[in-house]
Amino acid sequence: MLAREQIRNIAIIAHVDHGKTTLVDYMLRQTGIFRANETMVDRAMDTNELEREKGITILAKNTAVTYRGVKVNIVDTPGHADFGGEVERGLRLVDGVLLLVDAAEGPLPQTRFVLGKALALGLPAVVVVNKIDRQDARPAEVLDAIYSLFIDLGANEHQIEFPVIYAVARAGRASLLLGDFDDLPAGRAAVPGAAPHPAEADGFAGGRAGAEGGGIGGTPGARARTLEPLLDAILEAIPPPKKAETTHDKLQMLVANLDYDDYVGRLAVGRLSSGSVEAGQPVAVCRADGSTPRGKVTKIFAFEGLKRIEIAEAGPGEIISLAGIEEIAIGDTIADPEHPIPLERIHVDEPTMSMIFKVNDGPFAGREGKYVTSRNLRERLQREAYRNVAIRVQDTDSADAFKVVGRGELQLAVIIETMRREGYELTASNPEPVTKEIDGVLHEPMELMVCDVPQPSVGVVTERMGPRKGRMVEMQQLGSDRVRLNFRVPARGLVGFRNEFLTITRGEGIMSSQFDGYEPWQGKIPKRVSGAIVADREGETVAYSLFDLQERGSLFYGPGDAVYEGMIVGEHSHPGDLDVNVTRGRKLTNVRAATRDDNIILTPPRQMSLEKALSWINEDELVEVTPKNVRLRKRVLSAGDRYRLERERKRADGLI
Repeated sequence: MLAREQIRNIAIIAHVDHGKTTLVDYMLRQTGIFRANETMVDRAMDTNELEREKGITILAKNTAVTYRGVKVNIVDTPGHADFGGEVERGLRLVDGVLLLVDAAEGPLPQTRFVLGKALALGLPAVVVVNKIDRQDARPAEVLDAIYSLFIDLGANEHQIEFPVIYAVARAGRASLLLGDFDDLPAGRAAVPGAAPHPAEADGFAGGRAGAEGGGIGGTPGARARTLEPLLDAILEAIPPPKKAETTHDKLQMLVANLDYDDYVGRLAVGRLSSGSVEAGQPVAVCRADGSTPRGKVTKIFAFEGLKRIEIAEAGPGEIISLAGIEEIAIGDTIADPEHPIPLERIHVDEPTMSMIFKVNDGPFAGREGKYVTSRNLRERLQREAYRNVAIRVQDTDSADAFKVVGRGELQLAVIIETMRREGYELTASNPEPVTKEIDGVLHEPMELMVCDVPQPSVGVVTERMGPRKGRMVEMQQLGSDRVRLNFRVPARGLVGFRNEFLTITRGEGIMSSQFDGYEPWQGKIPKRVSGAIVADREGETVAYSLFDLQERGSLFYGPGDAVYEGMIVGEHSHPGDLDVNVTRGRKLTNVRAATRDDNIILTPPRQMSLEKALSWINEDELVEVTPKNVRLRKRVLSAGDRYRLERERKRADGLI
């Protein structure tokens, strides 16, 4: 059993794509986790197939390294705001945070979000200014922005005295002094005669500079070769686990995550707040409803590198996994059966977006999927809500449809994509905001959107935000002909905007957003001005008919694809839907003429990914998801029924 003084628990938090997982990679490599002959992969913590495809972290994961006899438990957290529930769970496991900030982009919305959560819990921070090898790096200005952010978030006098480390995570290099990177432009800019930054002038940084960089020689960059300065800063600035503020030393462990092992079953992951636990020990589970059923711990696992290792017992402050307790949920407390005292449960922010998941009732239902019934869909969604505290599953008026409420469209899209790969078939509606009434007035969730764009794109971005009810609240010049724009916009106004944003900025823009409270309903926001090209019968698409339709808009399918009545096959270039026959072939005759045969040349179809499809559809449309295909369709498939419903709607509105 490790003593408290030999343990450090730390979470790495940052905005998306600021280098958290890459930094963990090199911490694992440089602390001897991998054997000399072992193959080392990039982004070793991103074990999920979706995480590797998208290049982002989706699930918070644990690892551990040993440095100078101290075990450092590391929680790698997601950087995207939609997965904030994972961050909030991870922060309950640790005693300090490693805040990573890009040396060029500076603090962004998720940086503010995760840092605010950490400071509210009273956690100290080590700040890492990463990617100082970027050509547009501006570490001094970014550090000033970090200090301002700490002050804005109400950091206390101890939290604002944070150590600052400069790093290039992808090269496994770190230093307390920017001048140690004299092989990089940012390091050469910090000339020896310049006045040091306050963070470099204090005793923490100054005392280390001589020790770490004293006698290596004049090779450029030689004083910043490894991550040792960062690991030393963690040992000095992050305290050991605190003794629980209780009058007893009985077992208490808050369950922050759940895992599963094929051999021992469900695993409860958490940090021991007090007491100790050993294999075979009886325990009590303190649930949300106040009940305390009994159980027995069969095995205890600790983290070491990328592996779980079995241990006989664990002491206070350790992050462990317990096997043997099947009926347990995130937020429950594992306690001593004689003194079942629960810890404060995990609280996450309210979800802001909802989506209807429904059984696939189209003509092609059951052809490709393994799980197609409402019972399968209900069980899978309940399992997801059991593991993911940031989403909720609610029943609807229909037995075949379920309302899933989450943090954002990306989180919901990841759930759908995961289910699709597991063999499920379903249909999904367009994302809608979760509204609430405050003092009798309907309010909707707002987002703070921050975007970095080239100077020529400022006008067009501002123009496109107007119809989406976006209000510019700040505009800041970043240098290098780039501008940072801050907008306050309804959450539903950002649905589908990301692809449009990349188009209007020619792929050079960076945008991100976070939840920013509620405001009164902002009025109607146009979804899309164009209509849909809809197939009017079942069959296979034919190049001859698609060739004539190219002038009417952009197509989503090429020749030889199966379609059915009510399936959307393209985007109409004008408002209003267009019902077409895409299965019509050329009528063959015995008469031949040299000028009669047209040369059929088809434009490659637009590929609609799941995220694009969800943001493209209107209220009367659905996305049909199967293991092999993502299709778009009308809610009402029959053209005659759609026409009749439209007439009734216009009559009710007094338009006819």
